[in-house]
Amino acid sequence: MTPVTTLASEPSESLVQSIDWLTIAPPTLTAVVALVVLVADLFVPPEHKRLLGWTAIGGLVAALALLVPLRAGDRSTFCLTPEAQAQGHAAACSYTADHFTLVVQLLVLGGALLTAILSLDETRERLPAGEFWFLLLSSAAGAALLPASRDLATLVVALEVASLPAFALVGLKRGDRMSGEAALKFFLSSVTATAVTLLGVSFVYAATGTLHLTEIAERLDSVPGQLETLAQAGVALTLVGFAFKTAAVPFHFWVPDTYVGAPLPVAAYLSVVGKAVGFTGLILVTVVAFPSYADVWGPALAVLAALTMTAGNVAALRQVSTRAWSAVRLLAWSSVAQAGYLLVPIAAAAYSDDDQVGATVAYALMYAVVNLGAFAVVALVARTRPANRIEDYRGLYAASPAAALALGFFLLNLAGLPPGIIGLFAKVTVFSSAVDAGLGWLAVVMGLNVVIALYYYLRWTAVLFRAPVGAPVPHRASVPVTVAIALTAAGGVVLSGYPQFALRFAADSLF
Repeated sequence: MTPVTTLASEPSESLVQSIDWLTIAPPTLTAVVALVVLVADLFVPPEHKRLLGWTAIGGLVAALALLVPLRAGDRSTFCLTPEAQAQGHAAACSYTADHFTLVVQLLVLGGALLTAILSLDETRERLPAGEFWFLLLSSAAGAALLPASRDLATLVVALEVASLPAFALVGLKRGDRMSGEAALKFFLSSVTATAVTLLGVSFVYAATGTLHLTEIAERLDSVPGQLETLAQAGVALTLVGFAFKTAAVPFHFWVPDTYVGAPLPVAAYLSVVGKAVGFTGLILVTVVAFPSYADVWGPALAVLAALTMTAGNVAALRQVSTRAWSAVRLLAWSSVAQAGYLLVPIAAAAYSDDDQVGATVAYALMYAVVNLGAFAVVALVARTRPANRIEDYRGLYAASPAAALALGFFLLNLAGLPPGIIGLFAKVTVFSSAVDAGLGWLAVVMGLNVVIALYYYLRWTAVLFRAPVGAPVPHRASVPVTVAIALTAAGGVVLSGYPQFALRFAADSLF
């Protein structure tokens, strides 16, 4: 990898760096459009506030387009100076646009774009437009910055830029008590996670004397004996902090209430982009920064994966047994279970020299498409049935055949059943990563959980095609919601017909 950052020739100007603007363009453009929307909100009259949403969508499309020229090769900027390298520092950069970065940026910016499309009606009817679009774009900018971060300082800053606006998005339904409680619970859990992460980062820095991930990996191998305990504590605390962000058990308690209390597009955003942020950070600190401590974080993540998928599925089963089970709460517990599956390849990376984390990326791409699609159909039903109970979906096929078929397809993908081929292949890929790493017991636990999950996914799917009670009530499908359902359904069909598009990330080396 050849850094594109250049330095002035004079020693007095050794700190002056030329920035590769194309490399940092996707998150930078997203942040700039967020500021433009915030300022424009002061001058745009109420009847034209919809233009702010289209501006935000245009900015996200442009940010996605900027990923295309970056495919040519790895690019880096904000790198250590030659003077620093002469003092014994390894060549390291704070921002790197490599294969891993571009795939995750595609995921988070694409997820933010679908969320924006799904939010057009919400901002016109219920939510303050200017604040919503600014917060959504700001969070997306932080989420796009995080996979490119290659030092702990940039990583923590990106994590907080992605998280802080999300607190406000959850509580943006003014006057709604559940929304305020959800935002408070989300805020308290996330602040705790940040505090633990910062404490861990400070310990790692004290033990190694550097914040760059590649340098940390080198120096952890030769930490002096008196600092070894400090380094081990720093690694453990950093992992605990990111476990909060990924909603791994026992740090998952905020998920159900937050999803139920948040506006539906925000819940969809958190289930995909918020989860991608946590797992991306976890991959960077484990595989890139802490490989020498794989004997510590490998078993810990394997146990967390088993507990997380089991707790999520058991809670979802309990939700099904209640009389008025909520669609959003069921998707929330499903999201916790899916987080357990996503943890499996990261844990497997500790036991294998192969690039196992590619399976997490492949699974995350599948999950992002079908989960956003499920939330889009839920948003459609919520327009006529605000309570959004599973019973409200009875006879959906009679009222809206296309929506029912789409939701059934999404649920079958999440369950890993045909015709959801990409869901099946993604689960097999994750299962194979555990077997290849010698984690047979974890593969067995995953297999049992997949069977458990079949019950509630299939039960919800069956409800869609039952005869409705009384005359079927047509659902008012707006253009944005229809577009969101169509895009996600098309994405799911394409991935099922050509699963190699996502699964090749499980085979390609990401680092």
